[in-house]
Parts: sequence; structure tokens; C-alpha cells
Amino acid sequence: METSVIQEKISELKKLISDLGMQVPKELEQAAVKIQSASKAETAWKRVELARHPDRPYSLDYINHIFDGFIELHGDRLFGDDPAIIGGLAFLDGRPVTIIANQKGRSLKENMRRNHGMANPEGYRKALRLAKAAEKFHRPIITFVDTAGAYPGLGAEERGIGEAIAHNLRDFSRLETPIICIIIGEGGSGGALGLCVGDKIYMLENAIYSVISPEGCASILLRDSGKAKDAAAMLRITSSDLLSFKVINGIINEPEGGAQTDLAAMAKEIKKILVNDLDDLSGRNPSVLVRYRNQKIRKVGHWNEG
Repeated sequence: METSVIQEKISELKKLISDLGMQVPKELEQAAVKIQSASKAETAWKRVELARHPDRPYSLDYINHIFDGFIELHGDRLFGDDPAIIGGLAFLDGRPVTIIANQKGRSLKENMRRNHGMANPEGYRKALRLAKAAEKFHRPIITFVDTAGAYPGLGAEERGIGEAIAHNLRDFSRLETPIICIIIGEGGSGGALGLCVGDKIYMLENAIYSVISPEGCASILLRDSGKAKDAAAMLRITSSDLLSFKVINGIINEPEGGAQTDLAAMAKEIKKILVNDLDDLSGRNPSVLVRYRNQKIRKVGHWNEG
């Protein structure tokens, strides 16, 4: 029986007991709390599954539907090109923009080439190179985030993955041009943060954004990787959670069943938000943009008791 049905039955039973003038048993209250926790875990895990759905649209799917004349640019001018992060120039309703995005692969061969969307240092350095060029030529920046995290391999560590992400965090916060970030699938740890510093940050309804994967959290904190569902609820990784914490600016609703059920409709919703926000942000003084962007960043994580 689904937890929602059980919750409904418990509520009916509690009402019946109250109507009879009796005290609700402590065991029933405890059962209600447990069922509520299980319901939250199921909801969070459903979001995780949809965010990882193999048919879910990736960055290039949205780019091809939303923008015109996309020209991909390659290389970080230091080491090489990283296919896990794509970037280039395009037009949004006639407005020139710079696009930077994580890109996963559909097939095994493509996923091997793109490393499942997990970027190396050269990917983040390429992103920063394109972002600084956008600032120089007064082009707004749009990022699409979809990665389980930065690649934790030996080569990535040797080439300075931590430093590359840190530089992106610092320099994206200072760029004097509008930046809009959209988390379209997985937003994992520092790998996502490296492309997710902006004036406006949105999440698709079934996207997730977290410091660690549910499986990783379950293994480390709960000592049991099988408790990933519980960890997903504890981490508060859903779009509604992040909006309540004011980490993101808004949620973009998906078609019933997920974004993969209607790519055209999903792309249309994203485009509408991009056009509206760029009309607003592009009219602001660049130094004011930077000031408000930094104020927004510094407020994340503040906690007031009571």
C-alpha cells in the first residue's frame, strides 16, 4: 500500500478517535511520524530517479530547441578540450549570448567520450575562458548544469581540479555581465557549483542539487548504502527544498512524468524565463549586478535559530 494511502487512513482513524472523545494513542502518533518520513523519502527518491532518467533531455537538446546558430568553441588554451563541458555562442531571439553547459552522453561510446558529464580541470578552465570573453564583449551567460560531480580521477587531481573550480567560483562572482544558471538534471557537489554562480539560478521541477549523492551520504553517515532513499530526504536536495532555503530563485515546472515526456514544451518554458530575465538583467548597471550577486551568495547557508 502506498504511503499516501496509509497517511490518509491514519488521519481518518485519528479523527474518529477524537470525535469519540478519546485520546489518540502515542503509538498511532509515532506511526504517523514514521509514515510521514517514509513519504518524504519516497518523494525525494522519485526526484532523484527522474533527474537521472536515461531519456531525460540533456544540455544540447535544450540548446538546439531554444537558441539559434549555436557555434561550439573548444579548449582551455592550457591543456586540452573537455567534452564533458560544452560552450559556445548562440542567439536567443536575436540577442547574442554565451552558453556553457555540462553534457552527458546517450550511448556507451558517447558517455565514455564525455565522461558521463563529469568534467576535468580543463573543462572548468574552458568555461572560465568563455565566460571572460562574454564579459569583454558584453554578452549574457547562460549555463545548464547536469553532472553528478567533477571527475575525481588521478589526472584531474594532478592538474588541479580543486583550484579550477575555486577560480570559477571566484571569477564568476565578479563577472560584469548577466549570468543565468539552470539545473536541468543532477547538480552534484563542487562539479555543479563550478558552473552555478549567477544572478538567477533555476531548477527544473525534478532536478536535484546537493553537496553529495544520496548513495554517498548513506555510505558515509548512515553506514549503509542501501539507505539512499532516507539520505535523499535528509539531504533536502529537491527543487522545493532549495527554493525554501533561497538557494535558487525559482522552479521551472515539468510536464507530467518528467521533462523527457515533452521536450518541446519544456524548452518553451525555459526560453520564456530566459528571455524575461535577460530583458531585466541586461538593463542593469554591471557593477550593481556584481554587488547583488555577491550579496545573494553570502546569504546562502545563514541559519537563524528560533
